[in-house]
Amino acid sequence: MTDLKTRGFTLIELVVVITILGILAAFAIPKFIALDTQARTATVNALAGTVKSAAALARSLGMATGNPASVTMEGSAVAMLNNYPDSPLGGIPNAVNVSNSDFTYAPGASGAAGVWTRVGAPTPASCIVTYTPATAVLPPTVAVTTGGC
Repeated sequence: MTDLKTRGFTLIELVVVITILGILAAFAIPKFIALDTQARTATVNALAGTVKSAAALARSLGMATGNPASVTMEGSAVAMLNNYPDSPLGGIPNAVNVSNSDFTYAPGASGAAGVWTRVGAPTPASCIVTYTPATAVLPPTVAVTTGGC
């Protein structure tokens, strides 16, 4: 006579458990994919907010010090144009001071737009933050594109 405690699982029990795990996986995988996209979109939107805040802070600092051509933020010189940070490497990137590997910055010429691109995005050219420096009459603009995140 065999002891019932040492029999193990029946084939039907194993099939039922594997089926349940397969159904759970079928619902869980799309959710994890969507979370990845949402996380990239959130980091791009967060960088846009940081860029806007850095531009406003640099302008305030320039007005407070009476030096509209250049200000120093966290030990870095920030080149200004029309009382706001300019887009070349000595301008808005120094004000933002992003030192991680989530974004790459492509500077524009003086007065032209600079672009931060999200590293690891499925379509990097459509997962960006664009900073256009101020003109004589308009403040700077920060545009966000998240279609390829």
